[in-house]
Amino acid sequence: MTRFTSLAFISLLALLLLALAGCGGSSTTLPDSGLQADLTLDTAALPATHWVTPTGNDSGPGTKAQPWKTLAKAASVVVPGDVVQVLPGSYAGFYLERSGTAGKRIIFRGANSTGVKITATNGRTPDGINIENCNWVTVQNFVVNNMPRTGIRAALANRVSILNCTCQNNAKWGILTGFCNHLLIEGNTCSGSVAEHGIYVGNSGDYPVVRRNTCYGNHGCGIHCNADASMGGDGIISHAVFDSNIVYDNGVGGGSGINCDGVTDSKITNNLLYNNHASGISLYRIDGAVGSARNQVVNNTVVQASDGRWALNIADGSTNAVVRNNILLHTLSYRGSLVIDAASRSGFSSDYNLCSGPFSADGDSTLKTLAQWRALGYDAHSAVATAAAIFANPGANNYRPLSPGPAIDKGEAQYAPALDLLQRPRPAGAADDVGCYEGP
Repeated sequence: MTRFTSLAFISLLALLLLALAGCGGSSTTLPDSGLQADLTLDTAALPATHWVTPTGNDSGPGTKAQPWKTLAKAASVVVPGDVVQVLPGSYAGFYLERSGTAGKRIIFRGANSTGVKITATNGRTPDGINIENCNWVTVQNFVVNNMPRTGIRAALANRVSILNCTCQNNAKWGILTGFCNHLLIEGNTCSGSVAEHGIYVGNSGDYPVVRRNTCYGNHGCGIHCNADASMGGDGIISHAVFDSNIVYDNGVGGGSGINCDGVTDSKITNNLLYNNHASGISLYRIDGAVGSARNQVVNNTVVQASDGRWALNIADGSTNAVVRNNILLHTLSYRGSLVIDAASRSGFSSDYNLCSGPFSADGDSTLKTLAQWRALGYDAHSAVATAAAIFANPGANNYRPLSPGPAIDKGEAQYAPALDLLQRPRPAGAADDVGCYEGP
């Protein structure tokens, strides 16, 4: 018998004797092979639904019958696929650095959009909710007000969704993100930010979607998107979508209703902006690595406050902009619908808009009438109109278009989004309407 065969035989005999000992009623305990431990770990890591309530106990199992007390407890144990159901009440915030996976998000969900309130920071940063260095996370239905910095912050965190939250009167920002790819900010209300902006999408994260949010009364921008090359990365935010947001009464401290710095290859569609005190929509470069180039600005309604600047501002090498089907109004004779500078005119295309005039092709140095503007090759099918002629009741901030009226069936289909601000299909009539609403 070879040495290999002998060793194999001895090993087989030893295993047989151990098995017989385990089956014969002996008190001998087999050595732990590690299999049972592996099974235990796998079972513990299965997705679960956890419950949190202000009267709970963090020493309990976190079930519906025996819920936890704090969000921090839940944030410390969640695994991919877990859902944290948060019952109404007041809580300290949480700091999450645990990731979900594709198809198995980690979800923190308030019971409803008004009853779950974050009244203290997460204890590690001056923010209510902080999501950092993790992916595939959803935060939904939280009220986060009066934080010393930010209501909800996400940084270095991809595939994050922030849904149906309210962030009011926070010291700096309502929602702040940085270096987040494939971000979704949807259905939130961000108002009263004391120092800066309602929603701030920052740094070099690509594919952000900011839609169906309401941003008002913020000191700076309603929505600010800044690629900020000085913070690292490529200094570009690309393939962003800003759709169906309502943005008003922002910018007393400066900053556009929707502000894009170093934002490229993106779409700004179906937004309603009114009574903003700086510019309406701006494409430019200050902190970004490049100008905000190759963007589409389509089917927006922008009505500026009397102390505001231009309804649409394009500057600093923000080339190849496509501007279609917008309502761009201002009451001042020396500020108007659209301003672009010489560095941004390459590839610029604008048409099928309703404007109040004037226009500027040299960065606000000289003003042009619509006829003079058309001589430059722009807005051949656009028209000049007043708010009273276009809207149902602009004095009451009702910017639905009159029918018949100058906005109805006067748009172009090529770039128009399939749905309007209210998620109604386009076109409703013979052609697409101008502005964020399709039909009255």
